[in-house]
Amino acid sequence: MLKIIVKEGENIDRALKRYKRKYRDVKILQQLRNRKQYDKPSVIRRAEVKKAAYKEQLFKED
Repeated sequence: MLKIIVKEGENIDRALKRYKRKYRDVKILQQLRNRKQYDKPSVIRRAEVKKAAYKEQLFKED
């Protein structure tokens, strides 16, 4: 469970922004989506290689 301590005099919007950032960094939503269905390790590996090739292509064009 994520806990965000709101500091004295801190704006609630800022605290909410910190919570959202922490939630995204912990990758809870990504874990839930991955657990919905089983993927074979070979399929996971193939997706990782495809993603790496895409990222390399983006940096190569610059």
